[in-house]
Amino acid sequence: MGVYNRAPLEVERGQGVRLWSTDGTEYLDCVSGISTNALGHAHPKLVQAVKDQAEKLWHVSNIFRIPGQDALADDLCAKSFADVVFFTNSGAEAVECALKTARKFHVANGQPERIDIYGFDGSFHGRTYGAINAAANPSYTEGFGPKMEGFHQLKWGDRDALTAAFENPTTAAIILEPVQGEGGCRATPDADLRWMREMADKYGVLIIFDEVQCGMGRTGKLWAHEWAGMTPDIMAVAKALGGGFPIGACLATAEAAKGMTVGVHGSTFGGNPLAMAVGKAAFAEVSSDAILNNVNEVAGYLKQQLHGLQERFPDVIVEVRGKGLLLGVKLVPNNREFMGWARDEARLLVAGGGDNLVRILPPLNITLEEAREAVEKFEKACEFARAKVAG
Repeated sequence: MGVYNRAPLEVERGQGVRLWSTDGTEYLDCVSGISTNALGHAHPKLVQAVKDQAEKLWHVSNIFRIPGQDALADDLCAKSFADVVFFTNSGAEAVECALKTARKFHVANGQPERIDIYGFDGSFHGRTYGAINAAANPSYTEGFGPKMEGFHQLKWGDRDALTAAFENPTTAAIILEPVQGEGGCRATPDADLRWMREMADKYGVLIIFDEVQCGMGRTGKLWAHEWAGMTPDIMAVAKALGGGFPIGACLATAEAAKGMTVGVHGSTFGGNPLAMAVGKAAFAEVSSDAILNNVNEVAGYLKQQLHGLQERFPDVIVEVRGKGLLLGVKLVPNNREFMGWARDEARLLVAGGGDNLVRILPPLNITLEEAREAVEKFEKACEFARAKVAG
């Protein structure tokens, strides 16, 4: 189906932060499968995990116990707020589980009328029906029938509207990305997140964090909400959890998940042995101090250099945003055109984003030397963009 606006690039292989096209051209990859290949391409530990597990067992379905699920769930719970985990194949499925978990919680409490879920403009939670309604972006919901009941969109940063949502007696949950990805790399202030936690506790509302893109070390801490010193009740993760292998997870406290009893949810492939083996290997690396320290060091350098480019190219760069290695550069020229110039003129791959920005999403293990190369290539793209804008 013609649903992708693909770049004119056929990729053949990758190694670390580099990609090669079928014609042999080498690119510096600062897309990372959209914040997914957190350890770069063909990381030896992940490759070995796939090989070892592929020779033993791929799939048996969830009618049997899968030891790898217990092992990875234990790892996730040990390093998060969560008590329980449900494994999925993608971030969208993890969000769907989170939405169902939130509504089931209130049913278990004898309040089935509490179905309202509030999201924010600029958010992105995936492409399934529940996910697109939770984000309520018209470009993703139009043409797919009536809007689903109980989903509402708030303006990002509108505290008065959010207060009213918390006070609404039929509110089930608030869902947000602590740092928006596709919507424009906007980070919710730490003080606001702490205030949301207080309000949620006061009014019996659950907080769902979508850390599919901003979690798993991307911001310099394992979970983006750690910067604020608070926790959600439910959290969706994916992308980096498998280092590029399809895997997602919905994490929750035991209290928030008390309505998720036998038979109310399931997945054929979710938590399959192959995914669990790769996920365990990837999580061990991504959650290590070495990786998190590297993210903070490289992110500090990149942000400093990008601000320097902003001063030198005010006719190209409007603003530098983001947290950790989830960086956004708002542009004067069209962001899609800039992505093409970066690719074709500088051999640098960057991702698009809302509010006319490009996202810089390198692997979390990118070296300072590779980061310097990325800055040089981005500068070259800015020089080309300046000439185009002047022309």
